[in-house]
Parts: sequence; structure tokens; C-alpha cells
Amino acid sequence: MTTSDPEDRASWPLWTAPVAVLLGLILGSVGTIVVDLVGNAFGSSLSNPSPATNIAADVVFDLGFVVTALVLASVRGRPRLAQLGYRRVAPSLAIGSFVIAAIAYYGLSAVYQSLFALNGSDKLPSDLGVTHSTAALIGAAAFVCAIAPIAEELFFRGFLFGTLRELPIRIGSLDLGPWIAAVLVGILFGAAHLGSAPAEYLIPLGFLGFVLCLLRWRTGSLYPCMALHSANNALALGVVTLHWAAGPIVGLIVASWLTIAAVTGPLASRRPRLA
Repeated sequence: MTTSDPEDRASWPLWTAPVAVLLGLILGSVGTIVVDLVGNAFGSSLSNPSPATNIAADVVFDLGFVVTALVLASVRGRPRLAQLGYRRVAPSLAIGSFVIAAIAYYGLSAVYQSLFALNGSDKLPSDLGVTHSTAALIGAAAFVCAIAPIAEELFFRGFLFGTLRELPIRIGSLDLGPWIAAVLVGILFGAAHLGSAPAEYLIPLGFLGFVLCLLRWRTGSLYPCMALHSANNALALGVVTLHWAAGPIVGLIVASWLTIAAVTGPLASRRPRLA
């Protein structure tokens, strides 16, 4: 699974990883407060913000981490976008790795759910007003299924995992850096959902973060990661919250993938990862 391709290697120092987590939280939190205050000026309650305010606040919060990643990735000069995971990947490698990652994640999640009889649900969709109006549903779906996967994959898998996998930890010829990085980023990814997901769901979310790191490592690209992240969010929204049939859920997944491709596709490195 390891790669020696220099396009896959981060060039920024290890200290940027913990700084990124702290700075991202600060920027995101300050941005959220500003959005809430602006929303309040236009009639939204500070204690119970409107769906539009919540959607805007969540977008700004995620953008705080995007800005943090881009700034810290530039400490040693302008980074190549391929270093952040924006590179093409051979369809066979992308699809095969996507399928294996999905089977691993949903298989473990099914076992975990059967053992602990989970019955909670993510409160984020209701906070975003998915049942409030059609406009709120469209805005929430765009955020949950496209904007969040783009922003979170850039920060967690593109920057944070890209940085931490350079940890100089080896046992003989075995490089443990990527594995340790995947565990750390998975824990942080699960913890990032503490405010919206029930506590019992943080473990499978952490495992999703771990699997997405391995998917990024295997393919050298964020695109399969964004696709799986987006599909997972669309399934959660469509099945658990909205109780949609298969057709609309598939439509939501495809629409989200097309949106992600339109926004991030032009950033991809011209040289694809083949194997």
C-alpha cells in the first residue's frame, strides 16, 4: 500500500498538524459566532437559529479548516495540489479501492450496531431544517452531501493525514507512520462530530475516518474519499432522516458526486495514479 511517488508526499513540517487542529477550531468558531450575530440582526434567534443561519454557520465553520489547511500547507512555499490529494486516479484503482473501503466500513458498522443496538440519529439534518422547507432541504443536502465532504476531506485526509503520515516511526523496514496517522486522524474525525452525532456513533465515525485515510493512502487521491464520504452522508440523510426510496437516494448521490467533480475536478493533477 505504500508509495514512493513524490507527488504523494507532504512537504510541510509535522508541527503544522496540531496547530491546524487548534487554529481551525478557532477560525471556525469565530466564523460561526459572526454568522449567528448577522443572522440575529436579520431576525434569527441566537438560542434557536433559523435553518438558513445554521447552514451558513456550518459552511463557514468548515471553511475555517479549509483556510487553515491551505495556509499551513504554504509554510514552505506554495504546495502542489497533488500533495493535498487532488490528483487523478485510474478508474480500476479508484473503484476497486472504493468498494473495499465501503465493504470494510459498512461491515464493521453493521456488526457494531447489532452488538450495541444503536437507535439514535444525527441531529444535524433537523438543525438544518430538512423538513422545514424545500429551500432548507436543498441547502442542507448541498452542505451535507457536497460541501462537507469537500472541506472535511481536504482538511482531514488531504492536509492532516498527509502531514502525520510522515511520522518517522518504523519497525525494521515497516513504515508505521501512515497507520498511526490513520488512527489519529480517525479519532479526530470522530470527535469532530461530537456536537451532532450521538456519542455511541462516534466509534463507527472514527472508523470511517480511519478507512478514508487508508483509501487516500492507497489511491493517492482525495476523489475516492470524497465520493465515499458523500455517499455515506447521502445514505444517512435519505434513509435515516427522510425515509426516501432508493431512487431519490441514488439521485442525491449522483447529484452530489457531479457537484464535487465540478468544484474540485479542475484542481486535479494531470498525471494519474495508476496503481
